[in-house]
Amino acid sequence: MLASGAVDPGLPAAAAAPSPVQARQPGTGHLFRPISADDEEQQPTEIESLCMNCYRNGMTRLLLTEIPFFREIIVSSFSCEHCGWNNTEIQSAGRIQDQGVRYTLTVRAQEDMNREVVKTDFATTRIPELDFEIPAFSQKGALTTVEGLISRAVSGLKLDQPSRRANEEAMAERIDEFIVKLKELKQVASPFTLIIDDPSGNSFVENPHAPRKDDALVITHYNRTLQQEEMLGLQAEEPEEKPEEEDLRNEVLQFNTNCPECNAPAQTNMKLVEIPHFKEVIIMATNCEICGHRTNEVKSGGAVEPLGTRITFYITDPSDMTRDLLKSETCSMEIPELEFELGMAVLGGKFTTLEGILKDIQELVTKNPFTLGDSSSPGQTEKLQEFSQKLNQIIEGNMKAHFVMDDPAGNSYLQNVYAPEDDPEMKVEHYKRTFDQNEELGFNDMKTEGYETGLASQQ
Repeated sequence: MLASGAVDPGLPAAAAAPSPVQARQPGTGHLFRPISADDEEQQPTEIESLCMNCYRNGMTRLLLTEIPFFREIIVSSFSCEHCGWNNTEIQSAGRIQDQGVRYTLTVRAQEDMNREVVKTDFATTRIPELDFEIPAFSQKGALTTVEGLISRAVSGLKLDQPSRRANEEAMAERIDEFIVKLKELKQVASPFTLIIDDPSGNSFVENPHAPRKDDALVITHYNRTLQQEEMLGLQAEEPEEKPEEEDLRNEVLQFNTNCPECNAPAQTNMKLVEIPHFKEVIIMATNCEICGHRTNEVKSGGAVEPLGTRITFYITDPSDMTRDLLKSETCSMEIPELEFELGMAVLGGKFTTLEGILKDIQELVTKNPFTLGDSSSPGQTEKLQEFSQKLNQIIEGNMKAHFVMDDPAGNSYLQNVYAPEDDPEMKVEHYKRTFDQNEELGFNDMKTEGYETGLASQQ
């Protein structure tokens, strides 16, 4: 529950004007004297000022004092003899502290209710046991006691009760019940916790055992957040502007090239794409406006993996055809049920779907003039036609089959729709490359250590 009703009227200090007739200066000595009822020289300064309620002149009293083991504060009090309006508040006489402060007091005895408390406008007060909170800026700053804080909250909640009983009787009854709970806290029948959180660092809860440690009071200093800095009106230091780095993921790069078919000038588009749960790849596409030829190619955006990758996927449902697939130039493919195997250099690098790669395989077989043309043998033609029909059945979901991708460079990928969990129909194996595979990739003759010494000797 919020004590939003506990808002004191604003102090008319802005309208205050010193009067040459009525002004009584404090006694000589320090400007801020320790607060004490026995100090007769410590007298408030009286200033005649405008009452913002009846717009006649009232009296503002200012007392500059020092809280022991804390800091200097200004206590101000306004009263109007004409309309009876009055108001009191405190202000910190120092600057906003470098850190915020949080006081956590465990009230166990009646003596704790008499502890002095300085609460600024910026402070938030909470009693967790009642789920009660007084937000910042809902009350003016005050120099009071723990009991005074509770009494002030009770007065604020009672303020609008008559109108609530007329319009919202149920709400008024609940607030009455809550006021009873707040009043019971003053008896300290059971311990409760009082938390005062002030981002300005200028609130205070008395330690009666000072300078010794108070076991019932925990004081925590913390760094303010950006929102708290803005609330205090502090302008946070703007971070130094860093030069903007080009983000290739959000940009399509274009460069000029020649069409591989008609050799006419064409344009190639290139984009860096990050595949979830895999790595970055580079997609390049060329479109010739002269002859209409189109090509697309995929390159891995990362390094060659330390181990090779073999992906075995069991196609059981037509929805499997929509899985994303990345085939690098070093990947070979196999369909054991069709006794089919495709070498690593064929079809190049592709980023497509499982259906797309199967149709590319079908097109590669059916449009080859040496396999299904006039020069082909009848037996070979029948086998390839049967192969094409079974491939159609796999694509349409009428035939179950295994699809194997073997990439010694580890740069191929098949989407796992269950990610990050394992796919029950997919098996991913990582293996150590053989000497022949490293030879084919050109790793056996690649010298990565001590090559600087060889270059120096040649020079």
